Amino acid sequence: MGAQWKAKGKELAANAKGKLFGRLAKDIMVAARNGADPALNSRLRLVLEQARKVSMPKETLERAVKKGAGLTGETVHFDQLMYEGFAPHQVPVMVECLTDNVNRTAPEMRMLFRKGQLGTSGSVSWDFSHVGMIEAEPSAPGADAELAAIEAGAQEFEPGDTEGTTLFLTDATDLDLVSRALPAHGFTVLSAKLGYRPKNPIDPASLSAAHLEEVEAFLAAIDANDDVQNVYVGLAG
Repeated sequence: MGAQWKAKGKELAANAKGKLFGRLAKDIMVAARNGADPALNSRLRLVLEQARKVSMPKETLERAVKKGAGLTGETVHFDQLMYEGFAPHQVPVMVECLTDNVNRTAPEMRMLFRKGQLGTSGSVSWDFSHVGMIEAEPSAPGADAELAAIEAGAQEFEPGDTEGTTLFLTDATDLDLVSRALPAHGFTVLSAKLGYRPKNPIDPASLSAAHLEEVEAFLAAIDANDDVQNVYVGLAG
């Protein structure tokens, strides 16, 4: 939960795939501004790999690349915004948005943060590290995550979100380098992206069940907003 909060529950999973595709399409369009050839654009290559891993339709993927690269004649512009503050009970939150209308997004974020506390730039980010996050799974029997991390140049590793996977953490500048190196050390990369991790995460056990439920409800409302790309939370686990 500390690295990136994810919506939970069957009622939220119904439209999760469509929402994921929409967010990936935005990421692809933004990355494609620097060129439509993934061989020459590492950011685009990483996003495309992630999109393929979750079975994003090929036509949707290709349309997003062309649109972002300006090959369709359409003008595409997204502003990247970061909102910092606290969920209920002083849980630090960083909300990353990609929007084509700041005048829509800003008041919506202010309204959503009424149940928490919206901070100024830097009010929360000082307590997060900007890192590369690579989720990978063993591609060969006996693959050693610790050895792979050392050999590929990762800074740390820990169990991934899915059973049997490993999350490799890198310096932000080493994300592409490490993701390219891991396959040679027995791991298949499932996703690779930049994100934020809390330096001093709060133990969820320190919150009562009622308080934790309030935090979860706040995060679910934030995550449901169409302009929100990622939500990073200062909770451990």
